[in-house]
Amino acid sequence: MTEPTPSAKPLSFLDLVAVVDNFRVGPLPPHAKSFKTEELVPWALSPDPSAPIIGLLRAPIVQQLIAENSSIPDAEKDKRPWYIDPLSSEDSSLGRRRISFAGWVNTPSKRTNVMRSLCERWRDTGLWSDIVGPKKWRGEDYPVYRNPIGSNDAPLKEEDSGEDERDTRNYAFRMERAACALFGVVTYGVHMTVYVDSPDDKGEKSIWVPKRAKTKQTWPGYLDNSVAGGIPAGLKPFEALVKEAMEEASIEEDIVRRLAKCTGSISYFFCTKDGWLQPEVEYLYEMRVPAELAEDPRYQPKPHDGEVESFELLPLSEVENKMRAGLFKPNCAGALLDFLIRHGLLTPDNEPDFLEIQTRLRGRFDYERW
Repeated sequence: MTEPTPSAKPLSFLDLVAVVDNFRVGPLPPHAKSFKTEELVPWALSPDPSAPIIGLLRAPIVQQLIAENSSIPDAEKDKRPWYIDPLSSEDSSLGRRRISFAGWVNTPSKRTNVMRSLCERWRDTGLWSDIVGPKKWRGEDYPVYRNPIGSNDAPLKEEDSGEDERDTRNYAFRMERAACALFGVVTYGVHMTVYVDSPDDKGEKSIWVPKRAKTKQTWPGYLDNSVAGGIPAGLKPFEALVKEAMEEASIEEDIVRRLAKCTGSISYFFCTKDGWLQPEVEYLYEMRVPAELAEDPRYQPKPHDGEVESFELLPLSEVENKMRAGLFKPNCAGALLDFLIRHGLLTPDNEPDFLEIQTRLRGRFDYERW
């Protein structure tokens, strides 16, 4: 992906939402390059008809999972990791085919091991190298939950213990971050807006805006939220924020714990131009830096781990102009729109698409239809 170029025509705020929330369950949208009419196959946790659906699989993934099973001879079929619903969509009482883990893959650690082996093999053999190839591989496990809008209860460390065998958590297993889009599972992240009020608290706010490094696997060179990142398996959202604030922005832990506050979340269903599905939840935080501390270096974000090229403190009006120019990573624009709404700067009186913006930023991924 190349660096962004300003949009020839200013985007509306609803345009920005439509970029990141661009998918509804059904045929793939026109912006997807290929497989535009393929049927999505539900990915269930187990063969039990009542098992929760944890993802949506496109035809190429379905075909590959069938091939993975076929590579294990019939004499050892009890070791096949996948249950492939043998019924056609016309005959199935479920209404359409489903794929799940096989019955013996029945604990978080077993599911994690199956996914780790599978994804690493795909990486090493060059399957979907644009998604899980060595240059795209993150080496970071993301949690997958039975209920994607349920409890965030993934353990910090997964072991084949008695508790694991009971399999009673909302947490189901973990998998490589880069591979999540191949399986259409919901992923989770944190976004924090660090802002400075004017000295009298009556003037224009300013926001610390980072520019993503040109070497980033995704969205290189785009503008980002002050602090943003995924939530690795085992970390609660706020702990993930504390981690990201230090790693990306050099903001010390004690400052984040003292000043950062949770302000809600956004959720949206994103489909890439190649048709891969990325439903996402972003937990939102903000950190107000008092004007008297704005010149203190400890409160000024600075690059640390190489993922950010630079930080710039920009007036909110300039941030809005860059948003409308399409220079922000799409989900960051969504988080910033929520910031504008929370601070009373985007209202039903000054934005004709206010209600659609609000509701589109809090979607449920059509989960009931999965």
